[in-house]
Amino acid sequence: MPVSDTTPPPPALGLSITIPQATRLLTTFTHFLTVCIHNILYYRGLYPATTFLTSRAYNLPVHQSRHPTVCSWIRDAVDAVRAQLAQGAVERLAVVIYDASGAVMERWMFDVARFPVWKGLPRDGKGKEKAWGREDDDEDASGDAAAAGAEPSDEQSKINWTNVDEQLRAAVRRLAYASEKMAALPEGCTFTVAVELRDEAEAPIGHPQPWVPTQPNLQTASKDQQKPGEDVGGAKTTALRAVEAGPLFFECWVEEGKAKLELQSTMSSNE
Repeated sequence: MPVSDTTPPPPALGLSITIPQATRLLTTFTHFLTVCIHNILYYRGLYPATTFLTSRAYNLPVHQSRHPTVCSWIRDAVDAVRAQLAQGAVERLAVVIYDASGAVMERWMFDVARFPVWKGLPRDGKGKEKAWGREDDDEDASGDAAAAGAEPSDEQSKINWTNVDEQLRAAVRRLAYASEKMAALPEGCTFTVAVELRDEAEAPIGHPQPWVPTQPNLQTASKDQQKPGEDVGGAKTTALRAVEAGPLFFECWVEEGKAKLELQSTMSSNE
């Protein structure tokens, strides 16, 4: 399926992929996002280190919260992000960290503006778009094909999955390195996951309602609001990684808020 005409094309212009391949790309990215969120919580000290277990992803040691409520919240948030990504509604994703007073400390950004958007999502009997298939569905399908002795088609062989994993591995590694080197956050910080929608995207309104409008200080510029909120962009930005693997292209960076830098300046002057 071709990239939507309304979306800026990724660097790998001209790639057409099937819905199963698009599903696998989407699942691969949301798994990457889940790993990143858990790692951010660990390295930025939002929860005690003892509440995390060490696992492996992309052949790297990673950290995963073992608190059921935290894991459930992250899973629900990523599922809500996945639904918006599948519709091509998202321009950027952000993991936002606030201090106890609600001031923005950091924003861990994922720019998916050049994410491919696929038409022809599978639909249910009423014509409504269904959720993209899960990774285990793809595995079942590939297992059936292998059992039947089927050879992968040219369409299925266009994406170099090894390259995709290597690119995501490098991004996770760079995120962990940057997290470790940054100044510690104050106690009592909280976090949330936010999406910045494309100008033409409709607000995700429905029942149940997984999304709520963000504060004015984090609202991006739009047709109705010419000037972005004061905390958009932060006071300091550190680039992390640009991931380019076939039709998958996105950039990562971290923004440190003005409130965080002011706090660090105050602490330094008091020493």
